[in-house]
Amino acid sequence: MADSRRNGSGSRAGGAGGRGRGKTASSKTKKGAGKGRRAQATRAAGLLRRVLTWGTIAAIWGLVVLGGVLAWYAYDLPELGEIEKMTRRPNVTLLASDGTRLASFGDRFGATYSLPQLPPHLPQAVIAVEDRRFYEHGGIDYRGLLRAVYVNLREGRITQGGSTLTQQLAKNLFLTSDRTLKRKIQEVMLAFWLEHRFSKDQILTIYLNRVYLGAGTYGVDAAARHYFGKPATRVSLYEAALLAGLLKAPSRLNPTRDPEGADQRARLVLQTMVDSGFVTQAEATAALVEKTPTRVARDDIAPYFADWILAQVRDYLGGIDTDLRVVTTIDPSLQGVANEELAALVDAEGPKRKAGQAALVSLAPDGAVRAMVGGRDYGESQFNRVTQALRQPGSAFKTFVYLAALEAGLTPDSTVTDAPVRVSNWTPDNYNGRYYGDVTLRESFARSMNSVAVRLTQKVGAKTVVATAERLGISSPLRPTGGIALGASEVTLLDLTGAYGAFANQGRRVLPYGITEIRDAAGQLLFQRDRTPGDHVVSAQHLAQMSDMMSATVVWGTGKAAQPGRAAAGKTGTSQDFRDAWFVGFTAELVTGVWFGNDDSAPMDKVSGGTLPAQLWGRVMRRGLEGLPQRPLPGGGGALVAEARQDDSIGGFIDRILEGLGASSQSATAPRPATQNQPALRGDAEKPFWHREEQRD
Repeated sequence: MADSRRNGSGSRAGGAGGRGRGKTASSKTKKGAGKGRRAQATRAAGLLRRVLTWGTIAAIWGLVVLGGVLAWYAYDLPELGEIEKMTRRPNVTLLASDGTRLASFGDRFGATYSLPQLPPHLPQAVIAVEDRRFYEHGGIDYRGLLRAVYVNLREGRITQGGSTLTQQLAKNLFLTSDRTLKRKIQEVMLAFWLEHRFSKDQILTIYLNRVYLGAGTYGVDAAARHYFGKPATRVSLYEAALLAGLLKAPSRLNPTRDPEGADQRARLVLQTMVDSGFVTQAEATAALVEKTPTRVARDDIAPYFADWILAQVRDYLGGIDTDLRVVTTIDPSLQGVANEELAALVDAEGPKRKAGQAALVSLAPDGAVRAMVGGRDYGESQFNRVTQALRQPGSAFKTFVYLAALEAGLTPDSTVTDAPVRVSNWTPDNYNGRYYGDVTLRESFARSMNSVAVRLTQKVGAKTVVATAERLGISSPLRPTGGIALGASEVTLLDLTGAYGAFANQGRRVLPYGITEIRDAAGQLLFQRDRTPGDHVVSAQHLAQMSDMMSATVVWGTGKAAQPGRAAAGKTGTSQDFRDAWFVGFTAELVTGVWFGNDDSAPMDKVSGGTLPAQLWGRVMRRGLEGLPQRPLPGGGGALVAEARQDDSIGGFIDRILEGLGASSQSATAPRPATQNQPALRGDAEKPFWHREEQRD
């Protein structure tokens, strides 16, 4: 029992001892665990400190890099001064002689209006289609941007943009349209600056007065005046929708270029306004029902002339650095007639006669350009065949040969010989290969006899002919060779027509011009045409003699197809192989030159000066002078409006023209002596010369 107690005591003691030992181990374990947790905490804290440290460092470096990037992109930002003083391309407006707008170059701005001055539906249309949350965002519409990204990803192409009106204004005012990261970052920076600098209403006002709306117009007022003929303060709901619709693609969707596309876009804008709650469906429907056609200013009636004038403006002023208003000499009515008749004749006869181009210029007797058509289609070719094309004038140059002959002592009734003539190894032929022996100077001119022109050049000298042409205004280089008699040296249509102008200007030299005055936007006169008459280059005697011979060309000579129903004079011209065909002539009111040919100098199908050019000349002059009183030719007095005789003489024929009658009512059946105004019939001719088809130049 004692053992048992001892054993028990031992057991308890052992247990106690065991418990004692277990407590000591547990304490050690807890202490170790505590140390471990503290170590972990220490390590975590150290890691956190390192993360925070490096994160802070990274953030600092990120800010530095971001600051550097922003500084880099901000380095070449434009000056953010007052927007109203932002530079732009100066606008040059060309006015026709009657004060109507002819063309405009550069940036065209209208009046500046505040939001209260505009009809509410105009800014509402812009907001509805461009930036519905304009009054809610701070310059960047993140919601709209995410929506645009989603739609573009879904469609697989860019169909929506995320730019706000503020961003668009920043881009339009300060940046280019380049799609680069740099430009986009700069756009965002400027948008924030605009939102900070201006109120929402101010931003919208600036936007409406500066945004590009096609056809060279900037701002809603300039566009409204261009497309609708009214200020922006009076645009209707439909017109407001059409203007807002232009913002998507102003060059492609404007009514000038695509009326149907502009209308469809306007309908979409109206529906967007309904969806945005700006108008009701009934109001949108009524707007479509009540819409009126756009009234687009006629900027395109004289594009070749406009280009010619703009180059002169730069020359006169030494550059363009301010808005200008240029008053020109163009007659819109005559210009319209010239456009229509030239296009109609080229379209009808050009393909079958292999004549691909034509040009026309019409001058007042003092040289003022009243109409200029530089080619068949300005859209296809901007090359001006009136001012830029150097072509051989053919027999149209004989006018200077005959004037030199008159000044050498001959008269229209002087007898000259039409027979083969040789110049070195060259023997020029007449157009029809026939020769008529002794003829008057008048008859040889009217029939455009080549051999006579060469003989006259030999008589007076090629240098004298060149000097005569230059005295009248031909400025292109002329070669004093035998070929000068038949127009071998190239000239421009403007030069040749201007030189003929001396005969319509009482013998005074004519320098073609198209500008009467230039003023700046403030009305200050910068340039004015010197109206001093040109020098006398043709005497009164020789003027009358030339009018006599040149009128014979129109009445019974090679230019009879040009008869305009009033006293007229002129000369046909055809270069070798029918490469160029001309008719240049004048009445008391106008001097007009016409050219037909091809830009590559390809031969036409027997188009001579007496055919298509003379026809076009007659049509334009007849319509252009319709309603004006009959007047005799300068220098001719009343002699060229001859007595009323029912015969085929020049006097009788002019009289019938002046009374509106057509061709002669009689034809000769036998040769008869030549009178002052009418040639004798020759050889096998059984009818008057002007009825013979082969005599055309």
